[in-house]
Amino acid sequence: MTKLSCASYLLLLLLIVFPGFRALGFGVAVSSAASVVINGFLSPITNNGSIPAIFLPVLVANIQKGIHGSDTGAYDTEGRFDSEMFEEIFQKHAHTNPNALTSDELNEMLKANQQPNDFQGRVASRSEWEALFSLAKDDNGLLQKDILRSFYDGSLFYKLEGKRKSLK
Repeated sequence: MTKLSCASYLLLLLLIVFPGFRALGFGVAVSSAASVVINGFLSPITNNGSIPAIFLPVLVANIQKGIHGSDTGAYDTEGRFDSEMFEEIFQKHAHTNPNALTSDELNEMLKANQQPNDFQGRVASRSEWEALFSLAKDDNGLLQKDILRSFYDGSLFYKLEGKRKSLK
């Protein structure tokens, strides 16, 4: 790969994912496990063998290949954000507050999205959503719609890291 083509792909390496999880406040054990699981699952799907696999690189340019079953459908099969499916999350499951999800409503959504015989997708969805909920819920235990949108647009983790740094 040339310098130009390397620069055109964002790579998620184990060496990037682990410190990212730590910066969000996860412990060493969870950060280690998450790094191996995330990269172990996504690397073979997104990499296509174009980069040596020693660090389990994930090509973000091919991240849509990592979409799993039992998800919300907020990303389509090409990896594009689907605002109608995003809104549907709240239309179907936000009973307490139209712009937020409680823990029980999140569990309802996860159950509703389960596809038959999709153990891997169910585990992935539950793990992702529970981690997100624990990180991003507000003081009232609600996952707000605007926070969830910032998750989907990629800005949430920078906000959470900044908030965590300001508390130190």
